[in-house]
Amino acid sequence: MIRTIAITKDLKAIYDLPLNELSKGNIMWYWMDFVNPNHEEISLLDSHFHFHNLAIEDCVFSLNSPKLDYYGSYNFFVLNALAKNALDPVEVSLFVGKNYIVSYHNKQLDALDEAWERARDNKKNWEKGPSYIAHQILDKIVDYFFPAISEIENNLTKIETNVNKKPTHILMDEIFKARSDLLKLRRIVNSMRDLLYRILNSERLIGFHEHKLYFSDIHDHLIKLSDMVDSNREMTSDIRDNYLSINSTRMNKNMMVLTVITSIFIPLTFIAGVYGMNFQNMPELSSKYGYFVVLLIMAFIAIEMFLWFKHKGWFDV
Repeated sequence: MIRTIAITKDLKAIYDLPLNELSKGNIMWYWMDFVNPNHEEISLLDSHFHFHNLAIEDCVFSLNSPKLDYYGSYNFFVLNALAKNALDPVEVSLFVGKNYIVSYHNKQLDALDEAWERARDNKKNWEKGPSYIAHQILDKIVDYFFPAISEIENNLTKIETNVNKKPTHILMDEIFKARSDLLKLRRIVNSMRDLLYRILNSERLIGFHEHKLYFSDIHDHLIKLSDMVDSNREMTSDIRDNYLSINSTRMNKNMMVLTVITSIFIPLTFIAGVYGMNFQNMPELSSKYGYFVVLLIMAFIAIEMFLWFKHKGWFDV
């Protein structure tokens, strides 16, 4: 699908003009958006616009990190947006010339739809041209990073609140999923931040320097996003370490209790084992009160050992 908006010199918007009419003298600039195009539509990038074959290849094969290339009369950008309901990068390619902007993406993106509506409805920005539309697209793409990070933050808060209420394997699975999601976001955010830094410091971009303040604002947002991602990664590490520490303390306490019980029963088991031997010449076996005496001795030993362990603070762990 291809959609087009053209702005005339008398500041009127015309939609879906035929290609041969886009070059007329009354057209100030236009934006053509390729949304999941078919082979015939893709061929227009070469047959009509005569874009470089390397740039067209980067459009069709979406395997690129954010980048910027210079091709004489136009600049070529590769951006990474977030897929809907996912944290997978979706490549958005932009060809930005003096009087046109051509965008290309293989998936429908809410960010591009919102940028399209803003470009269509915000008439006061029509005079600013294609470079400002590129800013609008970048701005909307970056805006969609914030809800994704906020959702991860909320999940981490829930995990931290319920850290003592979940089994170890469930908690660890949730923490490592959060870390994996943050790693995906970190790659996208940092690569987009580097691209914005290059845009701000490039001297070869057509029409971008007059809108440098706007691109600087996006760069600031990406720095903030990068800091948020890093702080949340640290939070996952803290939650994991705290839980392992709590779990280790709990296990040590359980082992201490088992050690106390085992230590108390060792002498009792020894006494029971001695008098469990079936030798005929054991005088205590014929004693009338021998059984009760042995029980009292065993009870005395158990109580004394219990009090001794308590005095040593073993039960305070």
